[in-house]
Formats: sequence, C-alpha cells, structure tokens
Amino acid sequence: MTGDELDDEIAALLQRADQRYTKGRRALVAALRAAGQPVTILQILDAADGLAQSSVYRNLAALEEAGVVTRVITNDEFARYELAERLTEHHHHLICSMCGDVFDFSLGARTEASLDKALHRVADDAGFTVEAHRLDLVGTCPRCD
Repeated sequence: MTGDELDDEIAALLQRADQRYTKGRRALVAALRAAGQPVTILQILDAADGLAQSSVYRNLAALEEAGVVTRVITNDEFARYELAERLTEHHHHLICSMCGDVFDFSLGARTEASLDKALHRVADDAGFTVEAHRLDLVGTCPRCD
C-alpha cells in the first residue's frame, strides 16, 4: 500500500469511529510505519520529534479503537504498537521473554495455508468461528541468549 493509500484507508477508519486524522496522528502513523516492527511508546517518542507523551498515549488509544493500530502484549512492562495487519500484511511475532522486544516474521504461502487449516480444525472442534489468526512465538532473542 502506498503512503497516500495508507493515509486514505486510515482516514476512512478514523471517520467510521467519529475521529479525525490529525497532524499528530499522521506523525504517529509515520513513526510506526518507519519502525517496521512493534515499538514501545518510548521508542515512538524517540523516533518522532515534537510528539508529546500524553498526546501519543491518547492518539494510540484512538487509533487502536479505530482498528488502525494493534497493541502487542509482551511479558515486560511496556506494550508494543504496530500498524494493524489490515493496513500492512499478515505476519507473526517472535517475542523475547527476557527483554520484551518483538520481531515480525512471515511464513511462506504453503506453510501459512497449512497453519490456517490446522487452526480452523481446532476452532471447528471447539465450535468457534475464526476471523483471523495471530501467532506469537515466545523465547529468547540472540541479544539476550
């Protein structure tokens, strides 16, 4: 998705949530897009000059509610944030249980299809209707190993 297409999609999502795509939200989205992986609020503040911490908290909450941003929960005290999959591409996460860093990874089409099929079987057995899936692998990153 190009930058303009992304902005148009985000503006539409925010409009459906009775929100506006403000200058601060655009700067926040730009920081998330540039990061290329889930980041903490502190990392966002370091990357995006001029954003106030209170504004980042408020805007992340609004963007998450509108479906623009996804919060990735780790085992440390800081959640990570990224653009929602609907705006980027389907992927999964490697989560370090020591430092809490989160790294994105993708599977090949054949592996993804097999995983999806297996997950749907599990859901069907439980009478559960699947909308999407997320896979988080928790372990230790090379830096902490």
